[in-house]
Amino acid sequence: MEIKAFKAYRFNSATAGDTGKCIAPPYDVINDLQQEELYQQSPYNIVRIDKGKIKISDNETQNQYTRAAEYLADWLKKGILTQESKDSLYAYVQNFDVAGKNYQRSGIIALGKLVEFGSGVQPHEKTLDGPKADRLKLTLATDAQFGQIFMLYDDSQKIADKIIDKTVAAGKAAVDFTDTDNIRHRLFIIDDARDIAAVVETMKTKEALIADGHHRYETALNYRKITKKPTADWQMMTFINMQNEGLIVLPTHRLVGDLKNFDIDAIIKKLQEDFKVTEFTYTNEKEKAKGLMFKRMKKAFEEGKNAFGIYDGAKFYFIVLKSHKHVEPLKISAASKSLDVVVLHKVILERLLGIGDAQLAGETNIEYIKDIGNAVDEAIAAVDKKEKQILFFMNPTKVEQVKAVAAENEKMPQKSTFFHPKIFTGLTINKL
Repeated sequence: MEIKAFKAYRFNSATAGDTGKCIAPPYDVINDLQQEELYQQSPYNIVRIDKGKIKISDNETQNQYTRAAEYLADWLKKGILTQESKDSLYAYVQNFDVAGKNYQRSGIIALGKLVEFGSGVQPHEKTLDGPKADRLKLTLATDAQFGQIFMLYDDSQKIADKIIDKTVAAGKAAVDFTDTDNIRHRLFIIDDARDIAAVVETMKTKEALIADGHHRYETALNYRKITKKPTADWQMMTFINMQNEGLIVLPTHRLVGDLKNFDIDAIIKKLQEDFKVTEFTYTNEKEKAKGLMFKRMKKAFEEGKNAFGIYDGAKFYFIVLKSHKHVEPLKISAASKSLDVVVLHKVILERLLGIGDAQLAGETNIEYIKDIGNAVDEAIAAVDKKEKQILFFMNPTKVEQVKAVAAENEKMPQKSTFFHPKIFTGLTINKL
């Protein structure tokens, strides 16, 4: 993977105020409420550019993309955004808690040379047309990159990690803030020529795997094809070593609704053909039943079994795959067949519930629930209130599985992985 240092544009605290109030989570995890909160947080929050509000009066010549370009031009003119004086790499360090344990994940922000898939960069998830069209319109309007593509690489010598540790120990962070989820984000500038050369040289022999940002990567390829700009050969990316101890993958659950002729008893009966099913009933001990289900799921995860939890509004279930008769015929590699998400999508959602690729792509019957904060309890409440019909709980996908599927040149279903925490947008900006 060819990378290089660059002169990033960053928020100037002297004119923009607290940088922590100017940056935001990635566009695809921001809902309407969060969007409004970010708008109120600062007049210079990057959400105005990366995921601007849509107005009823919008048309081809005046819309969220043209407004994004106007905001960018205005912020550059006013010195809200200023460019780094030297070509630099940037160490991005995040501290966070999961299940009461503290983690630190760190990586290098650099420009990566765009290549077609299979030539040093591997995807691992399928993409959707809608988000790619949205990102392309934004990039064409602004000629800039605001969000990161989260890339994984494997280096047992931890060359870049050691340089990050040295930089963190020696210098004051250029950005240091804690977000509303109590995740601390720090940005450090690496401008020593020897350190930059060491990281660049290390990455020359590495292949990169897209952990998050598939839509942005494909958009970058399309932008390069359309504009033919030399600068479009390079895309802003955050590179994180697979050996990093803070590399955490959390599960993404599936909340299902709007199914016609939904009959949970019939579904459970059909599931018993392929799965061993355990019911957890409760009277006044709902939390205990849920806890027992998750305990069984964790054990199955540790044993490498395909297992899921289910909630139907009256009972929790634990199901573990016992028959592969509907898995083996799938025309995919053994690596893909081993994935929980493939078993769920093909054996349960598609075969039993009629939720196929078209429904998944359109998200007409399914909502993806990231296992963080109160999301699980809110999803359970949606079933309780009859807003949704059934909830499928999942174990996380292992990093080793992601790597194995990518090595087979195959892609996982959408939302197969949830690398936590998300990499924020606006810490560095690359103008094209």
